Amino acid sequence: MSKPSSAAALLADNRVGLGCMSFAGAYGDTDQAEAHRTLATAIDLGVTHLDTSNVYGMGRSESVIGAFLKTSPHAFSIATKGGIVPEPVRRFDNSSSHLRKELEGSLRRLGVEHVDLYYVHRREQVRDIEEVTETLAAFVREGKIGGIGFSEIAPSSLSRAVAVHPVMAVQSEYSLWSRQPELGMLQACKELGTTFVAFSPLGRGMLADPVIDTANLGPSDFRRGNPRFKGEDFVRNKAFVERFNAYAKGQGIAASTLALAWVLHQGSQIVAIPGTRTVEHLRRNMDAASVILTADQLAEIEKILPVGWAHGARYSDAQMVGVEGYC
Repeated sequence: MSKPSSAAALLADNRVGLGCMSFAGAYGDTDQAEAHRTLATAIDLGVTHLDTSNVYGMGRSESVIGAFLKTSPHAFSIATKGGIVPEPVRRFDNSSSHLRKELEGSLRRLGVEHVDLYYVHRREQVRDIEEVTETLAAFVREGKIGGIGFSEIAPSSLSRAVAVHPVMAVQSEYSLWSRQPELGMLQACKELGTTFVAFSPLGRGMLADPVIDTANLGPSDFRRGNPRFKGEDFVRNKAFVERFNAYAKGQGIAASTLALAWVLHQGSQIVAIPGTRTVEHLRRNMDAASVILTADQLAEIEKILPVGWAHGARYSDAQMVGVEGYC
């Protein structure tokens, strides 16, 4: 397995990775065989980065990946996360003892002795980020992880962490309908040499063609509790996206490919990790890495989906807990 030791390593081969939350059924029913077909195709298409977490299906996503790795040679860099305690009441624990226990569990499920990147999934606010960074730095020295990451933190927190140890990556939601990182985080990552990893770069499937039919969402689908997929907010969002889809069709590009290409165009320090459980969607996602957008195309996209167009909050109140605000 490759073991990148710097932010640049995540950018070395392919700026489109694979988010593996879908392998745990967060966006619809799936099974291990389907996930393994997707992973095998990822190898064929040159995907080099997988992103998962210990809480995706309570270890299910990691276990699916681990089962695949036992039988298939690969050159993936693997990132996973810890720090969320989902039950009985969702909370966050960034203590050294907890993160060590969770990392060991992740390594066991993945069937590896080392992951290339380990994120604190949500920051525990009562614990100084400097202390947490020291914990992660110890994991680096022990050879358990290749680099340090944080998810959904503020630029100010990143600056404090980097003063202790280099931070390989920061992960935040970023897409044509979630653009908060433009208000400080993209700039901080560029200045500090940290890779910015855009999760949900396709708006949790909204920025694709055809537009999601919310009536078909399964009972456990994450989007059922998300404001942007409810009621009049969804109706308004759908109208915007249908105009975007029509434009993409006129350009001869799949809507998801165009939306993902837009994300990559926003900065050379950006890696995107669209999640999918199907081979078809994976192929479309990978096409984005080769799309070069013109100034006219970028201007038209901004006209169709201007900053702030999305109706509804990107998370419900319950989903937002743990996300650091900075604007």
